[in-house]
Amino acid sequence: MAEHRSMQRAALLDAARSLLSEGGTEALTFPALAERTGLARSSVYEYFRSRAAVVQELCEVDFPVWAADVSAAMERADTAEAKVEAYVRRQLELVGDRRHRAVVAISASELDAGAREKIRAAHGGLVAMIVEALAEMGHEEPRLAAMLLQGVVDAAVRRIELGAAEEPGVIADAAVGMALRGVLG
Repeated sequence: MAEHRSMQRAALLDAARSLLSEGGTEALTFPALAERTGLARSSVYEYFRSRAAVVQELCEVDFPVWAADVSAAMERADTAEAKVEAYVRRQLELVGDRRHRAVVAISASELDAGAREKIRAAHGGLVAMIVEALAEMGHEEPRLAAMLLQGVVDAAVRRIELGAAEEPGVIADAAVGMALRGVLG
């Protein structure tokens, strides 16, 4: 019985990812989840009490996977500069991933305070990954630099998501240049 519930919950989360990546937060409804999974609408409420609960669990499940992917890319780098480049590039490479599209859709939505706090904490963990490399590079305020660097990454993500005129590789190169050399490029 527990295995069945676990499988149903996973199916609901997978359906939620698809709905979010296809249609944004407006598409994430309990009737749509029920239709995608073949469950009765009332059954969806047995797993999640609200849309915010679905969103919160998606963040708890997906953000660590995404962060581990970024961390693994950084671990393969052998210098602080290469770690910064890996941090930026890997996040931008993940833009097309369904999990990432869902997280972007989630972050744009109106969530309750608990869900917003979990997202902030997850983002804080992502930013914390790069602090050491920035300190190695000589930044006097590596934590501040890390937060600003994430702002550059977030702006590049939005540019890619919006289908900017530039190719994603051009945007990634510009973001890496900004991260390593500032506006001097």
